[in-house]
Amino acid sequence: MSRNKYTLEQRKEKVSKFYNEHRRMPSFREICKLFGFASTNAAMRLVQKLEGEGFLERDKTGRILPKQLFGKVKVLGLVEAGFPSPAQEELIDTMTFDEYLIEHPDSTYVLKVKGDSMYDAGIRENDMVVVERTQKYKAGDIVVAAVDNEWTMKYLRGKIGEWWLEPANKNFKPIRPKGELRIEAVVKAIVRRYA
Repeated sequence: MSRNKYTLEQRKEKVSKFYNEHRRMPSFREICKLFGFASTNAAMRLVQKLEGEGFLERDKTGRILPKQLFGKVKVLGLVEAGFPSPAQEELIDTMTFDEYLIEHPDSTYVLKVKGDSMYDAGIRENDMVVVERTQKYKAGDIVVAAVDNEWTMKYLRGKIGEWWLEPANKNFKPIRPKGELRIEAVVKAIVRRYA
């Protein structure tokens, strides 16, 4: 299939597939290879078109970022997590996970969880956490922080000037910095696959 025969939807699918396989967006050169473009100008035109569609965006440095890779998903109603109730399927709305999970794409990234110190907070090993780089955080937030030059994810406790970190697992001790405690990001969402 030549590059002119790809529909816009097929192009979105190919970019989404690349993202799913590599866990990052393709570079302009990789877009050229993906679609058989002879020059990066053609790749730039495609990126501009996909930006116009709201499918992706670029940060201040020109790097390509995902925006709506998952497409719209139907929101069909509520599910009872308590006592069973009669099932009713009713289309309430549509949404994208990108819009739901990511408020500030330029400062948002995903980390894979290692370890079980946040187990009682519902964060398990191999979960993915969506985190936002920010200077706005408060006691009770789950944060990604550098403590004495080592990175960890824990509850933030204390107050300004007296911050410390608390795990969500009784087998781990609280962390009180001997030197520097630097808050890098706040956890905004947890993503877990069951199958």
